[in-house]
Amino acid sequence: MAMESKYDHNKVESDIYKRWEEAGAFAPRTEKQTNGETNQRKGPFTILMPPPNANASLHAGHGMYTIDDIMIRYRRMQGYSAQWIPGRDHAGFETQFVYEKHLAKEGKSRLDFDRQTLYDNIAKFVEDNSGLIYEQFPPTRILG
Repeated sequence: MAMESKYDHNKVESDIYKRWEEAGAFAPRTEKQTNGETNQRKGPFTILMPPPNANASLHAGHGMYTIDDIMIRYRRMQGYSAQWIPGRDHAGFETQFVYEKHLAKEGKSRLDFDRQTLYDNIAKFVEDNSGLIYEQFPPTRILG
């Protein structure tokens, strides 16, 4: 069998990830007591993830998430039940400003739409521009 010229992660990584989950690789470490039972060594540890704004498509590799990711993984290795809780877009004014710039490129204005249509369009814009980062969470298991 010849080796592929390019690595295709889709062919192998999902199986590896599934085996890790089944083996409990992402679960917090436990400590055996003298009676043979296991229980959590430490309590919960949680970090609220800063929510991405809808003004650009962020991904989990952005520097703003690196320290939180390291802290969660480190605490999980120490036995804490660590979880990284994602926020959602919170910058309504900035989102509207960015969306209006997007409309201007199309030769449109927010005043061209009734309130509900504008709201629905902005909600779709936010969803489209924040989806990438949320899609990356399950494969990296940073959420616990």
